[in-house]
Amino acid sequence: MTEKGTDEPSAVDEYLVVLTDDVREELQRVRSIILKKLPECRERIAYKIIVFSLKKDLVGIASQKNHCSFYTMSPNLVKEMEEELRDYRVSGATLHFTPREPLPESLIVKIVEERARELHG
Repeated sequence: MTEKGTDEPSAVDEYLVVLTDDVREELQRVRSIILKKLPECRERIAYKIIVFSLKKDLVGIASQKNHCSFYTMSPNLVKEMEEELRDYRVSGATLHFTPREPLPESLIVKIVEERARELHG
């Protein structure tokens, strides 16, 4: 069962404000990279995560109990990037990271660009 989610602009900030400082700062860093690369992205809370979309869901980020997650929302992309992702913790189409072991900006940008191409040609 899926959760409806909310498009309220304050919902993402409300999600972030309750996190520990280090996790909030790291997710905010990833959020900023995504929005800098694709400023036309819409962000919302859905499925209890922050989802970025360009008419269709592009990627998502979230805080978990022991790590942060970057949802590529594309098993095919993760498979295509298998060699490049070998040094990261990957589960399905999701990359796991922590504030101490952040994802590099270049990797985030590449995934966002590839997802945009995948969705919109």
